Amino acid sequence: MSSTTFLDQATFDFLSELKENNNREWFNAHKDRYKTEHNKAINFAEQLIEEVNKFDVLEPVSGKKSLFRIYRDVRFSKDKAPYKTHFSGQLKRATAMRRGGYYFHLEPGGKSIIAGGFFAPSSPDLKRIRTEIVADPESFRKIINDPVFKDTFGELRGNKVKTAPKGFSKEDPAIDLLRYKQYLLIREFSDEETLAKDFYKKAAETFQNMLPFFGLISSILTTDENGVPLEEHLY
Repeated sequence: MSSTTFLDQATFDFLSELKENNNREWFNAHKDRYKTEHNKAINFAEQLIEEVNKFDVLEPVSGKKSLFRIYRDVRFSKDKAPYKTHFSGQLKRATAMRRGGYYFHLEPGGKSIIAGGFFAPSSPDLKRIRTEIVADPESFRKIINDPVFKDTFGELRGNKVKTAPKGFSKEDPAIDLLRYKQYLLIREFSDEETLAKDFYKKAAETFQNMLPFFGLISSILTTDENGVPLEEHLY
């Protein structure tokens, strides 16, 4: 494998210059550079998929199809810049029994992240998770206080309600967990770390460290409150 197939400084140089010249004229004039750097991002995604499939089961997808388009949807945005200034993508876990998703974001300036979790859980799923938190908060705390979790992600992240969700008491001992509307696991990486040739391995290791949390949420969302497996799953 040629070293030119890896993410390198040229990748971030292109994205940095695109940020300074975010217009169609500049992009079209540098389309060949974009194709070269995009191919490096595809190669990174292919390597990442191969690594993740060693410890999890993903829905079949190519590196190319896992990447999001670089073109921004500006229809409802005040910012009319036509292009994203990063490469990003997602990997989906296979079958309804494996809940949670993986996300990667490659951007210069120390803005690269490897993330995952539950970005927009449905109302039924959110209520089911919260009900389980009330019944057994220690299972959640055991995972998010585990040294590997804390060393990798620091803390659980995500948007929260201001006081208490409807139907739950603000006096509940687990109110800090009940307030979450999202359950996100995020790890930031420096440019030096991101451009290292083995970054795909570090990214995969980060995803692997999400599995205890994914396993807990998956077990909750695939059973009823009595622990009986569901025949059908709400999304």
